[in-house]
Amino acid sequence: MRITVIGSGYVGLVTGACLSDLGFKVVCLDKDETKIRALQEGDVPIYEPGLKELLAKNRADGRIRFTTDSNEAIEHGDVLFIAVGTPATEDGSADLSHVLSVASMIGRQLKGFKLIVNKSTVPVGTADRVRAAIEHELSHRGMPTHVFDVISNPEFLKEGAAIDDFMRPDRIVVGIDEGIHQAKSQRMMGDLYASFNRHHSRTVWMDVRSAELTKYAANAMLAARISFMNEMANLSDALGADIDHIRRGIGADSRIGHSFLYAGCGYGGSCFPKDTQALVSTAQAHGQSMSVVQATEQVNQRQKLLLVDRLVKAMGPDLSGRRIAIWGLAFKPNTDDMREAPSRVVIEHLLLRGARVTAYDPIAGHEAMKALRQDLAGREHLLAQFALTDSDMQALEGADALMVLTEWKNFHNPDFDGMKSVMRKPFILDGRNLYNPEALSELGMAYQGIGRRNHLVPLLSFDSVIELADEAKLPALAHGMAHA
Repeated sequence: MRITVIGSGYVGLVTGACLSDLGFKVVCLDKDETKIRALQEGDVPIYEPGLKELLAKNRADGRIRFTTDSNEAIEHGDVLFIAVGTPATEDGSADLSHVLSVASMIGRQLKGFKLIVNKSTVPVGTADRVRAAIEHELSHRGMPTHVFDVISNPEFLKEGAAIDDFMRPDRIVVGIDEGIHQAKSQRMMGDLYASFNRHHSRTVWMDVRSAELTKYAANAMLAARISFMNEMANLSDALGADIDHIRRGIGADSRIGHSFLYAGCGYGGSCFPKDTQALVSTAQAHGQSMSVVQATEQVNQRQKLLLVDRLVKAMGPDLSGRRIAIWGLAFKPNTDDMREAPSRVVIEHLLLRGARVTAYDPIAGHEAMKALRQDLAGREHLLAQFALTDSDMQALEGADALMVLTEWKNFHNPDFDGMKSVMRKPFILDGRNLYNPEALSELGMAYQGIGRRNHLVPLLSFDSVIELADEAKLPALAHGMAHA
């Protein structure tokens, strides 16, 4: 069985690389000539641990190749994966123009039976629209319209761990509808994923519409857990409780578990924001409301500004003359993905308030600059106040405060004495709760986590708190200040 993957973005490349490593002959199709040329030369346009090496290995062994030739790609594959983007439109609904364009292209070039697999995250009913677009082209060509099947096989890949997720899945969701090709389609998908079902079956079979909705339901559930914990963390700050203790206390309940219970400065990426918005839009189009999902997104948008609000409460609304360091720009570690990253919101608001921002990220610097230029279109002069640095310590030089926005491993155990020596003020706003408040108190560093129980000095100015932290080894940001 031969495989064609249409779309060489994140999902398409991971899918193609992993299937080729399982021994399938894979062709990856994309209309972007620059991207395909780079892939042919061994360059990978995205950062994902292990992906470049996996592609190089299977390209050298002749199991995967890249092309812009749609005729060649369609002819090659017995199974055609559609893995193109479905970005959000202005109203939050998913833009299916790329998916339907691919469907029409397939219909114009189909010669014999092909199994069409929607791998992209798409709203319920998309398979019907793909089927209709292909049938339209086949009818126009005078071809029979029953020479293909369209099924759903949504991806569940975490950026930064995508290869392991694909090769060691906890479940494989496959949606196939009743029809003349049902048995054949199920057999082909069973053969495709046989390597993952040898010891026990990981495949969850269902109808197409249920499979399409399953992906949105999973992401909305996870996003809701994050926003719930962020609200609990903010309440913990107000009540003097510690969200880390609460996390461990509720996570020990087997009905809840430990995953996705970490408070922070908001989620980002290509999935949770887009998919929650698309789910709300789909519900509204069918006369339904999704109050929990809407609240999830609203909480997340507020959370992205939490650290800026705390900085303003400590330093005042005018940050002119202040130098703010940022550690971490990507929305999560082990990726260069800047889509919906909290850092974009934070940096824009800091610059608008007059701050000078120095930032460091081990991987995402180039993508961050592209994102900021997009965010600041028409206000490019603000970029003069922003600088990327080559190291975490360099970003701290002369800084009045450090904001930690991404939990890269190299930020977990920094040289705190070295940090104090280069910062103008030893003040940390920890957006990922990486550090121990008591330990930093003993070091004489001002610290504010999210929902962490700090013994804080009330109602002092920022400069007074810093002086106390230096002289008396007290933690700096006041509980009263943080919520004044």
